[in-house]
Amino acid sequence: MALLITLIVGLFTFVGCLIIFFIKNNKKIVDFSVSVGFGVLLTLILLELIPETLELIQTKFMLVGSIVTVLVVSALGIIALKILDKFIPDHDSSNKDNLVHIGIMTSVALIIHNLLEGMAIYTSVNSSLKFGGMLSLGVALHNIPLGMSITSMFYKNGKDNKKAIIVSLLLSLSTFVGGLITFMFAGSTLDDFSRGILLTLTLGMLIYIVIFELLPHVLENKNKNSTIFGIIIGVTLLILSTLI
Repeated sequence: MALLITLIVGLFTFVGCLIIFFIKNNKKIVDFSVSVGFGVLLTLILLELIPETLELIQTKFMLVGSIVTVLVVSALGIIALKILDKFIPDHDSSNKDNLVHIGIMTSVALIIHNLLEGMAIYTSVNSSLKFGGMLSLGVALHNIPLGMSITSMFYKNGKDNKKAIIVSLLLSLSTFVGGLITFMFAGSTLDDFSRGILLTLTLGMLIYIVIFELLPHVLENKNKNSTIFGIIIGVTLLILSTLI
């Protein structure tokens, strides 16, 4: 049951992918979706990742030590993605394929995040079906806008359908893989502190993506009203998925 739930939750990312395919994905839609993605990831960082990492790190350190640890490990995550950045093509923001570059880096960070999320969902469902079900519903709902945002970065005027589908499927299945790892190594899975360290690395990676990759695209968008509205939609979607 728990493994099936992690699979279903992960596939909601692919639902977001399909929504983009059913929309006429012209440049205005892509720019709007990037703004939504900016809002989604920014809210994910502020409302979910930072509180969760601090909570997990505090299983070993006091508050001040936890804050210092989060700052240091997040910085390592930023540096790690900056190094990875050099090995991924189409980095130049003037290049029309730059969104594909951002999509690849965002996917790397989110796959790590989803692996840990899959572990948490599997453990929660096995501990309490009611609590695990509520957690799964919230994660599933916020996977939809994430899937939409990632797909928009890859899918340009129908030219990158295959790439968008493959990446969305990898993101979707990574949640299930996290649950599968927990199932296979039950009793020897990562403790809270270790999960906190990995999640903090992910936090740093996503901070890098939001500030150095997505923000320039958002600022370059000439339709400021569409940009602001997209960010508001992204923030609202993530908040609603957290509250439900």
